[in-house]
Amino acid sequence: MIYPDNFENKIGFDQIRMLVTAKCLSPLGEERVEQMQFSSDYTFIQEQLSQTEEFVRIIQEEDDFPVSHFYDVRPALKNIRIEGTWLDESAVFDLRRSLQTIKEIVGFLNREEEENTPYPYLQRLAGEVAVFPQLLKTIDGILDKYGRIKDNASSELQRIRREMAQVSGSISKSLNAILRSAQAEGLVDKDVAPTMRDGRLVIPVAPAFKRKLKGIVHDESATGKTVFIEPAEVVEANNRIRELESEERREIVKILIAFANTVRPLTPDILQSYEFLAWIDFIRAKARFSLDINAIRPSLENRQYVDWIRAIHPLLYLSHKKQGKSVIPLEIKLDEEERLLIISGPNAGGKSVCLKTVGLLQYMVQCGLPIPLAENSKVGIFSRIFIDIGDEQSIENDLSTYSSHLTNMKFFVRNCDSKTILLIDEFGGGTEPQIGGAIAESLLKRFNERGAFGVITTHYQNLKHFANENKGVVNGAMLYDRHQMQPLFTLSIGNPGSSFAIEIARKIGLPEDVIADASEIVGSDYINMDKYLQDIVRDKRYWETKRQNIRVKEKRLDEITERYETDLTDVEKQRKQIIREAKEEAQRLLSDANAKIENTIRTIKEAQAEKERTKEARQGLVKFRDELDNSDSFADDKIARKIQKLKEKEQKKKNKGKIKQSQEEKNQMIAIGDNVRIKGQTSVGELMEMQGKNAVVAFGMIKSTVKLDSLEKVSKNQVKRENKASTFVTTQTRDIVTDKKLHFRQEIDVRGMRAEEALQAVMYYIDDAIQVGAGRVRILHGTGTGALRLAIRDYLRTVPGIQSYQDEHVQFGGAGITVVDLD
Repeated sequence: MIYPDNFENKIGFDQIRMLVTAKCLSPLGEERVEQMQFSSDYTFIQEQLSQTEEFVRIIQEEDDFPVSHFYDVRPALKNIRIEGTWLDESAVFDLRRSLQTIKEIVGFLNREEEENTPYPYLQRLAGEVAVFPQLLKTIDGILDKYGRIKDNASSELQRIRREMAQVSGSISKSLNAILRSAQAEGLVDKDVAPTMRDGRLVIPVAPAFKRKLKGIVHDESATGKTVFIEPAEVVEANNRIRELESEERREIVKILIAFANTVRPLTPDILQSYEFLAWIDFIRAKARFSLDINAIRPSLENRQYVDWIRAIHPLLYLSHKKQGKSVIPLEIKLDEEERLLIISGPNAGGKSVCLKTVGLLQYMVQCGLPIPLAENSKVGIFSRIFIDIGDEQSIENDLSTYSSHLTNMKFFVRNCDSKTILLIDEFGGGTEPQIGGAIAESLLKRFNERGAFGVITTHYQNLKHFANENKGVVNGAMLYDRHQMQPLFTLSIGNPGSSFAIEIARKIGLPEDVIADASEIVGSDYINMDKYLQDIVRDKRYWETKRQNIRVKEKRLDEITERYETDLTDVEKQRKQIIREAKEEAQRLLSDANAKIENTIRTIKEAQAEKERTKEARQGLVKFRDELDNSDSFADDKIARKIQKLKEKEQKKKNKGKIKQSQEEKNQMIAIGDNVRIKGQTSVGELMEMQGKNAVVAFGMIKSTVKLDSLEKVSKNQVKRENKASTFVTTQTRDIVTDKKLHFRQEIDVRGMRAEEALQAVMYYIDDAIQVGAGRVRILHGTGTGALRLAIRDYLRTVPGIQSYQDEHVQFGGAGITVVDLD
């Protein structure tokens, strides 16, 4: 339920409806837009939003969705309900094309199985829609691809048209013979040709010779200098053509009546299929409008709730977009604890826009339209939306502005409940402030008792105090910059706002004595209270910023802590793995030792105490023990090395600061007059002076200022060993150039590429050719239209390192290859 009747005009939804209608392809969708209305059914709203969201994805991701031939043939179909009526050729052609579109859309939505489809809601909409393949085949037997009746639509029509062709041919021959004879006699000019008048072939003749050519005069030119005569010899044949044309029309009507008889029983099903086409047109229009305003399907909750982040008024967004301006988003929250928001603040500060934004977006979403806000916003559902905004005075009904306001309040009090959201602008205004404020406070108390939600704007102090002292009601302020003396258009919930009346009066230039008198009249307490409100708002903004910074730092600290905990867990896992491997190795060594001992004992027993054999067995055991000791030592070393690596890995993070410090100490060891060079380069220079973190170095005759930490000291012996022809090119760069020379090809093939890709490839190739010192290269671009060849040559003309370019010899490719000579 919405109130009043002109609710849509008040919040601007009539303009939204017009914008969506403009996106429709046919009257089918336009009717659906007109029928779009407010709903409080959660399932219905969810379905509408999901269908639109799926179509947004189709627009963004699919290229083959059918969007042509959305024709409305419902009026024509309704006209053939009576026997003996028929569809004309254009209606049949529109029927054929639109049924084909329906068939293609249903095929598109049903090409995936139900459990795998990316568009489940639209597929459900396609459901059991009939596509009439047999009817399409019947139409194809009647009409050609241009929508005209085929010659073979019936045997009788084929006979008639064949005879018409024959008679027309004979007429043409006779007429040409007569025309040549008349031209020979000088009755007709040489450049004259037969023409048509009233469907009959005639010859243009000058009025002076009209009696010399036997026939019927059918017409004359506007100037009277030409008459059009049908020669007597072709009159009968032309009459026969007229008869055949009449027969043709009767036969076509007969064919169309037969087709109408075929269509008539199917009309209810066809109309149902057109309902589906209307829904698709409607959903597509909503999706395209959603893209225009950056709208999304919000997170919908089946309760009374508002938690919007970065909400934007769509009409304001479109208006500002044309002017290249941005819109300041709205953040608002209404829940069971704080249902009624009392917004105060300066005039022209954005209070009414805030109220309209809430009303429009809530109404849009309950009409099934996506809305522009952040993805983490939450949107509830209300059963009733009431609004009181603007001037409703009426001379006819003897209503003043305040009377109309009270009439609305009477309706609100009688009909509001916990599922209602109230939107009231300038609450209590329009009458004497003291009693107006008292009535407004009394009404606000009843709204609160009934559990209603609402956004209410006001300037009254008593309403701000009421919000501060009563549960369920909360103050809000539209922020204002006192230093710049301009509104910020930002809503801050929690504290009342100031009207800044004194400041605005002073900015406008009202005389200072008037402002002083006004301040004295209201008293210092009132003025101070307004200032205190401003200070509270300022302090709140400051602490909000502080709190936000703390949240950011806490989040970063949590991330670092989590990362270190993960690293420690990994270290612990690696330690356990190493210990497990060590135990397994020890177990294997122990098993080998036991086997060796048992072997030795057995050897001694078998030798029956022979000294040599016993000695050999003991020596073998000692040797194995030594090997075992060495193996244990090696295993211990291996374990120690692995643990040491883990410790070093942890230590690296702590040593970053120490490395930097040691680097600075190393730099301090370099003194003026030392031989130095830039790290990674070979040229040696002399350090002339030091300027903080920078140093002046003389490389031969050239002085250069470089970073101190990028220099390294070079001993005198190293200087002697340096190659006198040193260069600033690093070893790595020389290696890269050498590698390019080894792998460089003398030609590049860009055939089949788009112009932009080919030009980019040629740019890189020519750069490489100049870098490796190539003398001549070839570019294979093909002939084609010549556009690619022209674009490449336009580029070559701008490159300084190119001496000349020309077509390859005709035997080796000619104009399809450009040969480039480099300097």
